[in-house]
Amino acid sequence: MYQFNFEPVFGAFDTLLLGAWFTIQMSCMAMLLGLAVSVAGAIGKTSGIRLLNLVVDIYVEIIRNTPFLVQIYFIFFGLPALGIRMSPNQAALLALTVNFGAYGTEIIRAGINSINRGQIEAAQAIGLSWLQVLRYVVIKPALRAVYPALTSQFIFLMLGSSVVSAISATDLTAASNDLNSLTFASFEVYLVTTAIYLVMSIAFSIAFSLIGRSWFAYPVNR
Repeated sequence: MYQFNFEPVFGAFDTLLLGAWFTIQMSCMAMLLGLAVSVAGAIGKTSGIRLLNLVVDIYVEIIRNTPFLVQIYFIFFGLPALGIRMSPNQAALLALTVNFGAYGTEIIRAGINSINRGQIEAAQAIGLSWLQVLRYVVIKPALRAVYPALTSQFIFLMLGSSVVSAISATDLTAASNDLNSLTFASFEVYLVTTAIYLVMSIAFSIAFSLIGRSWFAYPVNR
């Protein structure tokens, strides 16, 4: 009979917490940078400029149709051939940002296309510039429409970040692997790791739900 022994795991629980904290930091930073890429890509796809549209399409199709692990390997092991060298953590952040940006581009583009064309034409008719139309007429309604998809993509990004341990980035999975190699308590280590990922996912889901209700609530007529 297998004898469960969680003592070595909880004895080094601070190591797992540090890995979890790094995972959260890296995921949040990748989301913020990825959102900037997504907005730029979505504007490019809806700008009507054929060349810009083509460039964004190529970027999105390459990222969405290649494995994330291969993208990480390309950035960390391939780019040094061109003289671009990064630490494992920097390469992980860049890979997550590029990956999120491609998926986010399509999500935000769908949100922009969901805006009633009549609203945009009305805003242009009263003299608003294209940037003003984006700011006052398009962005918030578009974000309201795609907010659930973006938050789900963030959760997926955070969970998928476990792959960056393959290049020795110091995330939660890497910390778990190190702890497992020291204790050989594989079941206990990865059970606790699974629980930590689950807690983080649920916590962010609740936080995003509360933020969405606050930011995107429709005004109440009195």
